[in-house]
Parts: sequence; structure tokens; C-alpha cells
Amino acid sequence: MNPSGKPTHRFALATLVTALALLVPACTTGPAGTTTTNGVKLVKAGQLTTCTHLPYAPFQFEKDSEVVGFDVALIDLVASQLGVEQVIVDKPFETIKTGADLNSGACDIAAAGMTISDVRKQNLDFSDPYFDATQAVLTRKGVAASSLEDVKSQGLRLGSQSSTTGEDYAHSHGVDTHSFESSDAELNGLRTGQVDAVIQDYPVVQNWLKDTANAAQFDLAANLRTGEQYGFAVQKGGNPQLLQMINRSVQQAKQDGTYKKLYEQWIGPMPAGVDGK
Repeated sequence: MNPSGKPTHRFALATLVTALALLVPACTTGPAGTTTTNGVKLVKAGQLTTCTHLPYAPFQFEKDSEVVGFDVALIDLVASQLGVEQVIVDKPFETIKTGADLNSGACDIAAAGMTISDVRKQNLDFSDPYFDATQAVLTRKGVAASSLEDVKSQGLRLGSQSSTTGEDYAHSHGVDTHSFESSDAELNGLRTGQVDAVIQDYPVVQNWLKDTANAAQFDLAANLRTGEQYGFAVQKGGNPQLLQMINRSVQQAKQDGTYKKLYEQWIGPMPAGVDGK
């Protein structure tokens, strides 16, 4: 998805999904303008429409005018199983997590590095967890902080991405934050001195630090184990067949080694004990 708001097309990774390929019957017309493929309702015929919020590397981000990343690759597996193409639509995270985009028919799936929570379950039907996540605190070099408690006690300015569990986690620990609309804006706020530190999902911070320029400016101050897990989501009560297919596709990928390949491609070495099963 580019900044203009036009959908970005993604074709399935055929070499990785042979085990998932199925014979798919022709689409049939469904109620309220939807179509049905293999028993799954789709908002547009011939495509699996995914709502996400860009950028959020390494899960979804734009590279060479194409949206790529770990989440994108996993949903490509689902699209391949359906025999359709994934089309990605960039939406505000607020309307994704509240279910508004799914309810309006903007998309079939929400895939946005989104933590499963009881509050979000009120508005979304989540897949089985597909990724274990932690939060991290990143500081400018020279800032002496190794925890949220240090940030608070020293009166440091903490940045967060709006509407995220990282922001909620900081607030629940009594730390006020400067809220940024996107992860890129949050990092830029740290770079330009608007804030002294930021809280963000650890894989995102890890991805930032792969850039040598970032590694020269910033330090990973703390890794906060919050017990979070990511899930994909569909409309609340609206698409149980699609939810089942997501779960089957991801589980198959974990069993046949595809998940590990994608993890290592987009995130890095898969830690011991992470089998996703």
C-alpha cells in the first residue's frame, strides 16, 4: 500500500505454499455484495482484502513499491489456499482494532502486528496466536535508563505509538507518553529529540537497529516481557470459515517448516522454544 491510499497487490508465494494448494470451486455471489469462495465470504471477488497500518516493519512495510513482511507472507498462504490474490489496504490502526474497517466491508482480514486482548476481542474474532511478542524501550545514546521506572523517575519524555498495547503498558505503569500516529513517526520523534525514549514492540525495535545509522544513535534499554501474542482478525461473528482457514494455513506452515523460513527471512533467527505449535 502506498501513501496515496491505493491498494497494493500481492501474489502468493507459490514456492512456499505447495502443501496448502487446494482445488477451489468457482466463486458464487453472496449476500450484501460479498462473494463466496470455498465457503469463505470475501468482500471482493477474486481477492482476499487485508487491512493493515503502514509501516510496521518487519511485519508489513513498503519496499520497492510493494508491501512485504512477515504478516503479508503468512496471509499470502491463506490467499493461496483460497486460490485468490491478497490485496492490501492501508488503514488507521484505530479503525482496525475497533473492527470498524471489517464491519464496513473495507477488508476481509486485519493483519497489523496486532496483540490479542480482551478489549479487542469484544470487537474482533481473532485467529489462534501466531507470534509471541514483547515490548522494548529504545533510548538515544547517553540516556541512562534501563527500565520504565528509570524513565519515570528521571522525568524522561517517552514516545509511544497511538492506540497500541505498548502505549497502554506505559500508561498502566504510571508513565505519560507523547503519542505518535505511526512507528516511523515515533522513531523520528526519538531521532529529532522530541522524546528521550520510545516504547515499541521488540521485533520492530530489533528491525530498526539493523540499520547501522540507527544502531549508532540509539540503545536498546529494556526488553519488557508482557506476555503478548499477535493474532489475525476477522469481523466479529461474521466470517468463521475464513477464521478456520487462517488457523489451518498457519498451523500447516508451522508443521512443514514454512513458518520458520518466513520468520528467519523477515524477523531473524527463530529463538529456541518458538515452534508456534
